Amino acid sequence: MTTRKFFVTTALPYANGNFHIGHIMEYIQADIWVRFQRMQGHSVNFVGADDTHGAPIMIAAEKAGKTPQQFVADIAAGRKPYLEGFHIAFDNWHSTDAPENHAMAQQIYRDLKANGLIASKVIEQFFDPEKNMFLPDRFIKGECPKCHSLDQYGDNCENCGAVYAPTDLINPFSALSGAKPVLKSSEHLFFTLSDPRCVEFLEKWTQDGRLQPEVANKVKEWFSVRTNPDGSTSEGLGDWDISRDAPYFGIEIPDAPGKYFYVWLDAPVGYLASLKNLLDKRGEDFDAYMADPALEQYHFIGKDIVTFHTLFWPAMLHFSGRKTPNSVFVHGFLTVNNGEKMSKSRGTGLDPLKYLSLGMNPEWLRYYIAAKLSARNEDIDFNADDFMARVNSDLIGKYVNIASRAAGFLVKHFAGQLSTTNTTSETWTTESPVLIALGSSGEILESFESREFSKATREIMRVADIVNSYFDRFKPWQLAKDLSKHTELQEVCSNCVRAFQILTVYLSPILPELAQQAYKTMFGIAREPKWEDLRNLADHVAPYQHLMQRVTPEQLDALFEPPALAEPAQAATENVAPGGEAIAPTINIDDFAKIDLRIAKIVNCEAVTGSTKLLRLTLDVGEAQHRNVFSGIASAYKPEDLIGQLTVMVANLAPRKMKFGVSEGMVLAGSHGDEKANPGIYVLTPWPGAVPGMRVR
Repeated sequence: MTTRKFFVTTALPYANGNFHIGHIMEYIQADIWVRFQRMQGHSVNFVGADDTHGAPIMIAAEKAGKTPQQFVADIAAGRKPYLEGFHIAFDNWHSTDAPENHAMAQQIYRDLKANGLIASKVIEQFFDPEKNMFLPDRFIKGECPKCHSLDQYGDNCENCGAVYAPTDLINPFSALSGAKPVLKSSEHLFFTLSDPRCVEFLEKWTQDGRLQPEVANKVKEWFSVRTNPDGSTSEGLGDWDISRDAPYFGIEIPDAPGKYFYVWLDAPVGYLASLKNLLDKRGEDFDAYMADPALEQYHFIGKDIVTFHTLFWPAMLHFSGRKTPNSVFVHGFLTVNNGEKMSKSRGTGLDPLKYLSLGMNPEWLRYYIAAKLSARNEDIDFNADDFMARVNSDLIGKYVNIASRAAGFLVKHFAGQLSTTNTTSETWTTESPVLIALGSSGEILESFESREFSKATREIMRVADIVNSYFDRFKPWQLAKDLSKHTELQEVCSNCVRAFQILTVYLSPILPELAQQAYKTMFGIAREPKWEDLRNLADHVAPYQHLMQRVTPEQLDALFEPPALAEPAQAATENVAPGGEAIAPTINIDDFAKIDLRIAKIVNCEAVTGSTKLLRLTLDVGEAQHRNVFSGIASAYKPEDLIGQLTVMVANLAPRKMKFGVSEGMVLAGSHGDEKANPGIYVLTPWPGAVPGMRVR
């Protein structure tokens, strides 16, 4: 067999939050395929990275009081529990803010420019008059000009996949402030995809069989002028705006001061940068590796980013003189419980870390996702009842059941020795589960290769059913009672155990930990199964050891349990003192309305000379000038930890002249009524998205 050479990636997650279940589904899909290829003896480099640039990161970092670099570093630090928890084995995890990515993105730009494919144009760009900044595409929302779906982003429609300029949106608004944006002129740089060379290349590249048929058909629509259902027309391939104005967290454009690459230009370059980082650490030559004509390059992505990976990315690579992907594998979305949209508040989301924290086996999820995935970009649904039935029936009732039933007879009566020859009738030989299991290897191999994982699992479980039926038909428990039948007993149980080993090989890409555990505990083989093991099956088995638990209804109930809701307030009594003090006397809504609570940003904070309790806070409450507030929180906070944070203050409290100056309000914080027994002060912090000046109602 010829050894193949693979470079495999998944889409880069945006570094503004934790992994969600959609990320995990994609990583599991890619990981299964990579593990399968390695079982064939092929060489695979499987890499990922955090997508770290863009205005959303910059804005989120500012709200968190961190630099963008520290913000994304903190996000990256939380990736490990997800990846290790679900046995997702990337060879390297990197960042698009790494030096390799800066250098590569800038060089690709230079190469495209040298090829005459970069143009400069003055454009009108949306500007938020309240935030006083140009708005990134993802911070402009409105009605899609093609399909008229509401609440769509400013660069492409998540419903119909259309690509457009933000100015094409109907009734646009700022996602930052809600204000209606105004147009301002700015000079931008464009990758001229409308150039006949680009159009000709992409028309061929997208239609030559490397994309799934449904994806290729969708992409084909973007090349021609067409009439939409509403009577409007859509133009063919347009030029791509690749620059953004400062302030912007990203990679500077070499010959354009104050301009940065649009995040979608440098994000896919992160695939190459992560690979280079990996090869550099190994002492391998990146350029030589990429120049190898035998190298196969594959990307696993979701259907929401098809445009960037099937148009922009291959064109960037090709016209900068680089290798283009052999294929882009597109999958659909993951829904929960009969297509219901995920919602944390309704308990319909599937939190990957919560799944693991409940002690649920990660390989249950790996198997269930595999059993649902095909090579098409179709949505798949996580149904709790189906999940429990499929895992318990397939993995426990069929697969594990074979080993637990057959191994004991061989250990008890034959010291674990498997039969060496088949001494039964010719009919029995042709019906041997070993031969049947081996006979499915070609179909299962092809299903894994073509990413038809659901087809592979169906065939594996069909064979498992045959093995269990075979065991039941020959009734080893009865053969064991008759010494004259012990040769037959050994043969029957040996066939079942060997069939179990074959099934373990087939399931290994999906269930890597379980497969290794079965190999080690049952066959004494301390390594991962290999496909070549099918030609050299075991001749001895150890006592069966427990391999997998069943899914319980209680686990699924806990997984989808909605977040706890606050209990209705109860009247205070002399015996109830929450937080160390009784609830204050009741007020009416008019009393509460007199207190003006506002979101405030701590723009500066410093210790107060002569006081061990006070900190001096400079607050932005959205007014023309800042406020000065003294707060007795010095025992709990360092001044530098508060700078840049948002908090809540009483804005209409009468100014109070103090020894150290005038305090123009009060910052809110929680503490226990008995501060000596329960020390601790906790400044109130609003959720991300709040801005200075907002009233707390």
